[in-house]
Amino acid sequence: MKKGVDWFLLGMVAATLLAWLFPDPGARGGILYPELANKLGVALIFFLHGLLLSFAALKAGTLLWRLHLVVQASTYVVCPAIGLGALWLLGERLDPSLRLGIFYLCALPSTVSSSVAMTAAARGNVAAAVFNATLSSVLGVFITPLWVSVVVGATGASLPLGRVVLDLAIWLLLPLSAGQLLRPLLGAWAARHKRRINLVDRSTILLLVYTSFCDSVKSGVWLGSGVSALLITALFSVVLLGVLLLAMNAVARALGFPIEDRIATVFCGSKKTLASGVPMARLMFAGQPGLSLILLPIMIYHPIQLVVCGWLAGRFAARPSRDGAPGVAPGPSSPAAPAPLPPPQDTRR
Repeated sequence: MKKGVDWFLLGMVAATLLAWLFPDPGARGGILYPELANKLGVALIFFLHGLLLSFAALKAGTLLWRLHLVVQASTYVVCPAIGLGALWLLGERLDPSLRLGIFYLCALPSTVSSSVAMTAAARGNVAAAVFNATLSSVLGVFITPLWVSVVVGATGASLPLGRVVLDLAIWLLLPLSAGQLLRPLLGAWAARHKRRINLVDRSTILLLVYTSFCDSVKSGVWLGSGVSALLITALFSVVLLGVLLLAMNAVARALGFPIEDRIATVFCGSKKTLASGVPMARLMFAGQPGLSLILLPIMIYHPIQLVVCGWLAGRFAARPSRDGAPGVAPGPSSPAAPAPLPPPQDTRR
């Protein structure tokens, strides 16, 4: 059966349009009470992630320290360095919120679910992908706001780093930990209803996207920025993804990684998370009218990385297997179709 366009991507477009047409309900002081609803939504997302995340799936990949070092260095050293270089090249020609959004994209953690799914579809090292993507998400709670505070501080402004980290710990780590603690009781139920849980998860993210744009529309942030902001962000996203993919492949080859580990390195070291990026931004930049411009880069990077990495997964999957038999690539309409090495159950985004 031919798979249509991902409803979540269409939902992001719809949420943005709704914010343009009806900004009042999701703006500060609106009937949706975004000041409270956003934090509760963030907590719900990470509680559900905790229910679905099986740490038992990480054990097989914990000893590949060189692979882990390469991936985390790409996520939190190389990519932020590229972001700093981009800000230097662009100078003051961009809106300050969009400049911050470009760097915020570069400082975000890797994804979990799509990194694991792409690695599995490409017949790569799934255990290593699960470990790295999960480690990246946990480290991001501390490293991402630290990087952002450095960039914000360079402009003469300040980011209340202590409060930001405390908020992230309360609304992200605590719900995530609660979900993990309740896995013995609710883990089997969560596994049976994973599709519905993912629906709730993604719907909550769409609510956060909607409220993020409402304040920006009401304050007129988009006046004079619209098309140029989209074009610049799209170009930067394509260049960033291309550089990361080529760099990860080259480093993995130079270090002599087997093909399965190279696949995990390429996918985990090049991805950025929308699922965690939107909730983190809602906490880190609460009250800023330019929040929608801050989120624009990750919203554009997300579908680009899915399309490009889905195509790459098919290319990797089509390679001959170790016994000489030809590989089976996912169908063109399903870039992340199951491969001979299925991902461990109960992983999260």
